[in-house]
Amino acid sequence: MTRRSFAARPGDPDTWIKAADGPRGPRADPTAYTARLTIDVTPELRGRIKVTAFQRGQTVADMLRELLAGAFPAEGDAP
Repeated sequence: MTRRSFAARPGDPDTWIKAADGPRGPRADPTAYTARLTIDVTPELRGRIKVTAFQRGQTVADMLRELLAGAFPAEGDAP
């Protein structure tokens, strides 16, 4: 067994993907397979994002998920 150090990078990109390819079982919770993404933004931009989400009646997370899904459509989805 090879021991990897903390924060060791995998050899290929496929091992970076932690989520399953699809839901497991007919009633699988789609939010059970999520990954956290951290980005650095200025305090000003963070404030604008929060205000916009509030004005739309959304959470910041939901608003950004929608934005990212539109910018990076899944294969087979219309651009």
